Amino acid sequence: MVNSLWFKWKGLRLPWRKSFLVGQDLAGNTFWEFKDQLNAGRYRRIVKFDPKTHYGDVKVTPQWHQWLRYVRPTPPTIEEQRQDLVRQAQMKELARLADERWASKPSFLDKPKTQHQTPGIGAEPATTNANSGPVPVSADAPSSSTQAPQPDPTSTPPKTRKEENPWAKADRQVPGGNYQPEAWSPTSKR
Repeated sequence: MVNSLWFKWKGLRLPWRKSFLVGQDLAGNTFWEFKDQLNAGRYRRIVKFDPKTHYGDVKVTPQWHQWLRYVRPTPPTIEEQRQDLVRQAQMKELARLADERWASKPSFLDKPKTQHQTPGIGAEPATTNANSGPVPVSADAPSSSTQAPQPDPTSTPPKTRKEENPWAKADRQVPGGNYQPEAWSPTSKR
């Protein structure tokens, strides 16, 4: 009660006062306005904090910072500051949930756990009919000519033309083009 009376008394804009209390934040910092000595038509705005607090430890909320920099004309209320704390807590919870969802997904940077076998060049993907099982093929039935021949897995793939190195020709034309330095081995000097 004494604090609220003191705040009300300091907040009164009496003509003999040099500075007026505008409000305080939830951390206990007080915000003041005073008449500028050089420009009497303008008020300057400052924050006063506990003198035992180091300058680096002073935290000013965005709403009060906006008021200090003349971005907003009216100072924030205590209720507005409390709602901002609730909003910050909700944002932290949403960020935590998003981090959990992100961590649960596999990363492209991790090693794959299983290697997928890719079918060969002539291999067709196996298709099965969901209604019926595999179709038996009788030995008496002639083979249809529409089936593609299956490649023999034991045979080697056809050899392709060897790619020629374009720099090899240039190295042969330049004297010393194929020079390679010898390996260095340390020897003791006597």
